[in-house]
Amino acid sequence: MATAELNGAAITDMGSFHAACKAAMGFPDTYGATMDAWVDCLSYLRDEDCMSKFRLKPNEVLDIVIQDAAAMKAAAPDVLEEVTYCVTGINERYEDYGEKPALKLTLK
Repeated sequence: MATAELNGAAITDMGSFHAACKAAMGFPDTYGATMDAWVDCLSYLRDEDCMSKFRLKPNEVLDIVIQDAAAMKAAAPDVLEEVTYCVTGINERYEDYGEKPALKLTLK
């Protein structure tokens, strides 16, 4: 399983979240640092034109691991809530296209 690790203690707002994701997931230089851009980058993980350093096989899953998630939840609960919501939405999008979900969110 592919894994992208984020340091939850370093995520205190949307800006630090997007910076951490760009580094951990290899988003392109043109990454817009918005949740819409985040969703776009993670919606094509199995396509040739993927917008991250991960290219998943048909049934493979990217595990987004947030280390020290309690610190992130304390500092930026709205960010964690939005990430959880978006992971669910992205997985539903994959299912709508007849594919298995591509993301797993692990809070440690």
